[in-house]
Amino acid sequence: MNRRRQKKLARKLVEAVMFGEVGGVDALLRAGADPDGRDADGTTPLYAASVHGATDKVRRLLAAGASPDAESGHGDQGTPLCGAACWGHVDTVRALLEHGADPNLCEDHGTGWSPLRWARNGPHPETVDALLAAGAREHRTAG
Repeated sequence: MNRRRQKKLARKLVEAVMFGEVGGVDALLRAGADPDGRDADGTTPLYAASVHGATDKVRRLLAAGASPDAESGHGDQGTPLCGAACWGHVDTVRALLEHGADPNLCEDHGTGWSPLRWARNGPHPETVDALLAAGAREHRTAG
């Protein structure tokens, strides 16, 4: 598949996870969209789905091979788990953890907040509990 088509599919996949139906996500994945592809802003489909609490789409992307720990954006977004924890999307947090997301991975290449800190900041106690059950620890980070 040529690079131009892959970029177009990546953009459409990010849009589909944010605004579309699960069937649209499935169709784009079948058409060859990279589950770890990025749109022009550097947003990954998994991050977009995680921030929106779209657990069904998160599961589809993970099943298609999306990396649960890939950072999104150009230094302005973070990891899927941090995004889901920030908004208290506990079902999405659980799905990411079930697929190997690191509960102790701090965003911004290790210099930012952890998922646990985002959940506590929410405050989202059920999300905090899910992260602690998965082995999340307190981190001392900048910010």
